Amino acid sequence: MIDFNTLLEMNKVLKKRQTKIILVGGARPNFMKVAPVYFELLKHKNFKPILVHTGQHYDKRMSAFFFRDLGLPRPHIYLDVGSASHAVQTARIMARFEPVLMREKPVLVLVVGDVNSTVACALTAVKMGIKVGHVEAGLRSFDRSMPEEINRLLTDQISDFLFTTCEDANKNLLREGIAPNKIFFVGNTMIDSLLKHLEFARRLKVHERLGMIGVKFGLLTLHRPSNVDNLNSFQRLMDAVSRIAQVIPIIFPVHPRTKKQLSKLHFLNYNEKYKTGIKIIEPLGYLDFLSLMEKAAIVLTDSGGIQEETTILRIPCLTLRNNTERPITITQGTNILVGTDPKRIEEEALKIIKRGGDIKIKKRPKYWDGRAGERIVKVLIKNLK
Repeated sequence: MIDFNTLLEMNKVLKKRQTKIILVGGARPNFMKVAPVYFELLKHKNFKPILVHTGQHYDKRMSAFFFRDLGLPRPHIYLDVGSASHAVQTARIMARFEPVLMREKPVLVLVVGDVNSTVACALTAVKMGIKVGHVEAGLRSFDRSMPEEINRLLTDQISDFLFTTCEDANKNLLREGIAPNKIFFVGNTMIDSLLKHLEFARRLKVHERLGMIGVKFGLLTLHRPSNVDNLNSFQRLMDAVSRIAQVIPIIFPVHPRTKKQLSKLHFLNYNEKYKTGIKIIEPLGYLDFLSLMEKAAIVLTDSGGIQEETTILRIPCLTLRNNTERPITITQGTNILVGTDPKRIEEEALKIIKRGGDIKIKKRPKYWDGRAGERIVKVLIKNLK
């Protein structure tokens, strides 16, 4: 029979043998992609996942809501980098992440998406000889004026494991000279999170709390600098939305950057001028937003992830951008890329509203089935030495 002291020693040995994997997030949507991998790693006792929040999105209250909604523990490590220019923020992340790597000595750093935290932590790790995995690799807008595009390109070039959401991404990586044995088509971890939480989100009935019982409504999100930082561009977009809101009420959870710009536009005067049904609300947690989006008749957005979520939910989506790194949401989803021309936005929205939000059902993208996190961990088990 094994005595207590022997068990303690065996437990110490087991802990020493655990393979540490650091999972990095910087912006709130990153953690929707991180969560499925984190929970899958926990199923394997030989792995020790460590959550690092860089604090790139520095609203701790909103971040706490996202962690709670996703069932994640508080981050094991919080870098608290806050807001700054791209160069300063990236440098600050690298400087604060390096001591973490020196202390924890992980075998892999897993980064997600395309924010500054993604490229900063990947670069820090690879310079220290630590392997890097990139979840959501290979997405391309082909617009290098977007900071996110630069982050994607650089991260993919230095990563050891490139986990892709679609076959288009595989082709992009091969075209850029990435070795085929580094590319793993696993599906979309963001959809893992959506499918896991959808039934619970439905029960929240956020639309009813907002007075939308039996009412068809639209949902708007705007946060990209190219859309909201230039007041002239922002005003043109809001003019279009205001005219659409004369036909169908629009709920608008307002991002902090967008809120500042709205005040500069004196938006309350807009509502009076157009007599619109735009309902401005505070930002929502993940589950509340999912609950609201699932009931919307139409979504207008400049977000990348929402293009994917509406595709699975079968909700018409108008993307208010001139390009998208997620073309599969157009070819196999419900997304229409309308650009930023107010007339085109209004025309496309009214077409959808007129036909009651009905859309042609298309085939769900391959591997967008709730098992992407499982596939990623299988790759790691097979390849991490």
